[in-house]
Amino acid sequence: MPSTSTTSYAIDFGTSNTVITRWNPVTETPETITLPGLALQLSQNPPLIPSLVYVEDAAQGKVIVGQAVRDRGLDLTSDPRFFRSFKRGIGAEVQGFLPELDGIGITFEQIGEWFLNQIIENLSALQSEAGDSAIESVILTVPVDSFEAYRHWLSGICQSLPVEQVRMLDEPTAAALGYGIAEGDTLLVIDFGGGTLDLSLVQLNQEAQGNKKPLGFILKWGQKSFGEGSSQKVKIARVLAKVGQNLGGTDIDNWLVDYFVETQGLMRSPLTTRLAERLKIQLSEQSEATEVYFNDETFESYELKLDRETFETILKEHQFFDTLDDRMTEVLQQARRSGIEVPDIDGVLLVGGTVKIPAVQAWVNQYFDSSKVRCQKPFEAIATGALQLSQGIEVQDFLYHSYGIRYWDRRLKRHNWHSIIREGQPYPMSEPVELFLGASVENQPSIELILGELGSQTGGTE
Repeated sequence: MPSTSTTSYAIDFGTSNTVITRWNPVTETPETITLPGLALQLSQNPPLIPSLVYVEDAAQGKVIVGQAVRDRGLDLTSDPRFFRSFKRGIGAEVQGFLPELDGIGITFEQIGEWFLNQIIENLSALQSEAGDSAIESVILTVPVDSFEAYRHWLSGICQSLPVEQVRMLDEPTAAALGYGIAEGDTLLVIDFGGGTLDLSLVQLNQEAQGNKKPLGFILKWGQKSFGEGSSQKVKIARVLAKVGQNLGGTDIDNWLVDYFVETQGLMRSPLTTRLAERLKIQLSEQSEATEVYFNDETFESYELKLDRETFETILKEHQFFDTLDDRMTEVLQQARRSGIEVPDIDGVLLVGGTVKIPAVQAWVNQYFDSSKVRCQKPFEAIATGALQLSQGIEVQDFLYHSYGIRYWDRRLKRHNWHSIIREGQPYPMSEPVELFLGASVENQPSIELILGELGSQTGGTE
């Protein structure tokens, strides 16, 4: 039976925005939640937490995250204490230049840890205010091509989180679950967010289809950590082709600001950039959009108006669609080298805010049959898909201890234990354990098998 817990969350930690969903036991559906002060909801979009961090005091780990950074005017790119798009650097071998703040060397992993800690802290506070118990389960989604790097990073931080169970799932599998893909296993995931465009052709693990849902990778259960040295078999989507481009919603916002600077003499500032973003979002739902800007230095007001036709002209002037065509051609060429043609692609999943632009959806439909394209919930598909892992999962999903068989050690002249199933193994197992034993003497009529639960330190039984 599905779990009735209201304390299972899924977090889609994105490059530009982060989305959090929770299972609603009454409606038996996922719901996107808002964290007051951290999230922002515009137009028809769900609550989004900007993936932003401002470091107030690195030595004490004091940070401001999410929409609060913008609300306090701290999102200045020239400020060394302000960080955005840090997800891309997590696990990267080359970190680039990062400042030392308050005597502390900063890494992308540290920024990410501060960000997630603040998210969990606010979720816990939300639970307490509602009179609910502690958070039972959190599922984190991670890039499929950086799965191992994220597993290592999250293993180091999840043990201190006030959460009973922490799991991770690759983003393409989560997106497939979120869009209800039940047939076909070759998918093109177009992730077009605020800063980057990623086209990933993936082959799903078979457990992501049909009635058998994947377990994800268990990082923590209770006081036990399973991130490092775990014998869990990692089952993630297999990347068949992938291309990326540093292009996204932020670039479009800047192009719109440039347009209003040229046509109306508008000043560049974080505020005018946010107004441009609002216009862009409105044009995803309507053919015309208007925002009013008041310059508190010159006491002048500006009415910023934009229609879809002008908007799409601006995109074309910046070779936006030419760039998209180049990247699509590249990923399809890679696919052909693997023997996959366009008709072989079972589904096209659109995620990220930029895919809401009607012209982007029209561009996708030039390449694929519209019946294969999914774009109903580009912000929430990954998080809602990951949340399905929390439903119907029992404690028996993995083993807390190793199990072994007792044997006689001739060298030491005493009994010892040989491990045959290691701790952290998902259960039930898809394959049987096979062990070939020989007789100790000729014509041996019987054999005694003693199985035991092994202690993690000594290897002895518990």
